[in-house]
Amino acid sequence: MRNSAEGMSEIDFEQLAEIELKKDECELSSLGERKASLLQPAAEEVDLSMDHPYYDIARHGIIQVAGDDNCGRKVITFSCCRMPPSHQLDHIRLLQYLKYTLDQYVENDYIVIYFHYGLNSNNKPSLSWLKTAYKEFDRKYKKNIKALYIVHPTNFIKILWHIFKPLISHKFGKKVSYLNYLSDLREHLKYDQLIIPEDVIRHDEKLRSAQKGQPIPSTITPPPRPPLPTQQFGVSLQYLKNKNKGELIPPVMKHTVSYLKEKGLQTEGLFRRSPSIQMIKEIQKLYNLGKPVNFDEYGNIHIPAVILKTFLRELPEPLLTFECYNEILGITSVESSLRVANCKQIIQKLPEHNFVILKYLMCFLHAVSQESILNKMTASNLACVFGLNLIRPLQGISSLSALVPVNMFTELLIEFYHQIFNSRTVAGESLP
Repeated sequence: MRNSAEGMSEIDFEQLAEIELKKDECELSSLGERKASLLQPAAEEVDLSMDHPYYDIARHGIIQVAGDDNCGRKVITFSCCRMPPSHQLDHIRLLQYLKYTLDQYVENDYIVIYFHYGLNSNNKPSLSWLKTAYKEFDRKYKKNIKALYIVHPTNFIKILWHIFKPLISHKFGKKVSYLNYLSDLREHLKYDQLIIPEDVIRHDEKLRSAQKGQPIPSTITPPPRPPLPTQQFGVSLQYLKNKNKGELIPPVMKHTVSYLKEKGLQTEGLFRRSPSIQMIKEIQKLYNLGKPVNFDEYGNIHIPAVILKTFLRELPEPLLTFECYNEILGITSVESSLRVANCKQIIQKLPEHNFVILKYLMCFLHAVSQESILNKMTASNLACVFGLNLIRPLQGISSLSALVPVNMFTELLIEFYHQIFNSRTVAGESLP
C-alpha cells in the first residue's frame, strides 16, 4: 500500500478508508462484538441544560472534560462510539462544539484522548471534513496541546496518518501516541477520573482476552499503603498539621508560595506551563521522604508552580470541602451585586484549618494578579487554573457545566480577597 499510495486521489483514499473500516467491523464481529451503542447516554447528560449553546451536540457525550493528568493538565476526551449515524449529526456543529470546548483550556497546557473504537462506515465524517477540522485548529490550539493519545488504533488510522502527513508538522507529530490498550493510559494520567464509554471498556476486555497466553490485567485496586510520617502529598490537612508540630500552613505550600513570591511574580504565564511529569514525581518523592528541595537547582520557575497545584489537587478532600460544592455551583444564580457577599458567607462556613490555608493561598494569588501586566495572569486566568484544584464533587468529577460557576467563585475570591477574608482571623495563621 505504501508503494502505491503516491498519486492516489482523495476519492481513492476515501474508498481505501471505507474498505479498512469494513475490515475493522469484520474483525470486531470475529471477536464476538456487537456494534457500539450509538446513542449511549453521556455521563454528564443529566447536568446538561437545554439552554446549552450546543445542546444538540453536547447531549451525545462525544466530547467531554475528564479531570487532569498527572501534571495537572486538563484532559479532553473524544469518543467515536458515541457518534450517531452521520445523517443524525451535524459535523459542522460538532467541529464548532469541539472548538468551543477547547477554547476554555487552550491558554493552558492540555491533552486530548481519542477513543477510536466505534467509528464505522455509518458514522464516520468525510475526509474533506477531517481536513477542514485539522486546518481549523491553528497555532492557538496546537501550541499548548502536550499529548494526543489515540486509543485502540486500526489500519484506518494509518491511512489517515498517510493522508495528513504533509499537513502535520514534525513538532506536532511527536505529540501523538498510539495506545493499544486502556491500561496504557495509567502511566500518563489519573485513569480513574476518565469518562470511558462502557462499549470501549468491553472492547478493550475482548482485545485482552484475545491475547493468547497473556493474562488480562487485574482491575482490583490494591489497598493503599499507610502514609510516611513525612508524607506531604495525598494526605489530609489534619495529618500534615499533626506531623508538623501544629503548623497550619502545609510545608509544601509554604515553600512553593514563598519561592514563587520571591522569584516568579513577574513570570509570564505563571501556572500555565507544565514541566516533565517525571521531574514532578521526583520532587514529590523528595518531599514525601522529608528531604530538602532546592528549586534553584532546577532552573525552571514553573516547577514550584506545578508542585503547588499538584499538592492542592491531591488532597483527599478539596480545600473548599465537598460540603460546599453545591453552594458554589449556585453562584451564577446570585445577583451580580450580591456575589461577593455570597462568597463570604460560604467561606465563613469552612473549617478553621481550611479557612486559614485558603486565605493564605488567595493572598498569594491576589498578589500574582496584581502583576498581571507582566505575568498575564489576571484573577480570571488564575481562576481557570486553580478552580477545579480547589473544589470537586464527592463522587466522580466536575461536569463541564460546573466549570463556569467554579471559575467565577474562584475569581471572586482572588479579586476581592480583602473584602472576603478580612472579617475572620485564626490564632496562629500567617500570610505569605
